[in-house]
Amino acid sequence: MTSFAVVGAGWRAEMFWRLAAGLEGVRCAGAVVRSPRELPVPTFASLAECVAETSPDFVVTAVPWPVTPGVIIEAVERGLPVLAETPPAPDAAGLRELWAAVGESGLVQVAEQYLLMPSHAARAAAVRAGLIGTPTQVQVSSTHQYHAVSLMRGLLGVGRGPVTVRASRSSAPLVDPLTRDGWTDDPDPRPATTTIATLDFGDGRSGLYDFTDNQWHNQLRFRRLLVRGSHGELRDDEVIRLSEPRTLVRSPLVRRQTGYDLDLDGFDTDTITLGGEVLYRNPYPGRRWSDEEIAIATLLDATAAWVRGTAPAPYPLADGAQDHLIALAVEEAADTDRTVTTGTENWA
Repeated sequence: MTSFAVVGAGWRAEMFWRLAAGLEGVRCAGAVVRSPRELPVPTFASLAECVAETSPDFVVTAVPWPVTPGVIIEAVERGLPVLAETPPAPDAAGLRELWAAVGESGLVQVAEQYLLMPSHAARAAAVRAGLIGTPTQVQVSSTHQYHAVSLMRGLLGVGRGPVTVRASRSSAPLVDPLTRDGWTDDPDPRPATTTIATLDFGDGRSGLYDFTDNQWHNQLRFRRLLVRGSHGELRDDEVIRLSEPRTLVRSPLVRRQTGYDLDLDGFDTDTITLGGEVLYRNPYPGRRWSDEEIAIATLLDATAAWVRGTAPAPYPLADGAQDHLIALAVEEAADTDRTVTTGTENWA
């Protein structure tokens, strides 16, 4: 059994200890909180106290952006591996300072879970299988900043080189019926900002970023993902490709979801397939978890395996830092209405 301590007590921290309770090889040893409170796991006033009493194998940080670097550094100084919530530092200077402090330790991973979500994992599997040839462009209109950049980089298979960003913003009225807190019951449109950016990764590979305020929750805006390749294209849950000379094939990605109609096995994700090929199989059948929960549980399992030395690093600090550095360039380009090129960082 591999144990972890979570620093934080918000909704994201709660997901880690709740999901760990459903995993076989991972458990949450306790939570470090600022003020006493009742939680389903033991609570501690400091990381030092938690480590002394529980001896966790790694630490999960789920605290506000400005606080995260300090928690990471303290854990690394104690020799503990870290899984840090996104982003690992709030700004470019903070990322570079954090790397200078802990980068060479090799102990820090970033909790970037989007590529582990079932739909995205299936799409990535289709791209890796070469169904659309060499991927050349990814367009994301669903999530924001570093998560969108992670999807682009992962689906394109690009490393950590310089990126040229062009961006603009516009505002238009939009009804906002849902937020994280639930239904707003507000029928009146209010100004919503849309940021659109193009990202040039070099070597003919590019990304298109399109995000509107609260697009995570506002169901009046479709989520869209497009991957263009040399021999075809993946659009959301459909692939078009050249299967042989003069033969174009359109194939859907099909999710098998149990629990509908007279399916009495309970509501759950089973598989995502393309024709006769299984692109994704839910590793947690019977848990009835959402895609987000499946992704975070997968990340926890992968981190535990890395800590045990039985699996590669799930998402090294260098990748999380690169994602956020590019996302910051998007914001800067949109704010200043000029082209921004990220530098070649020494994320060794």
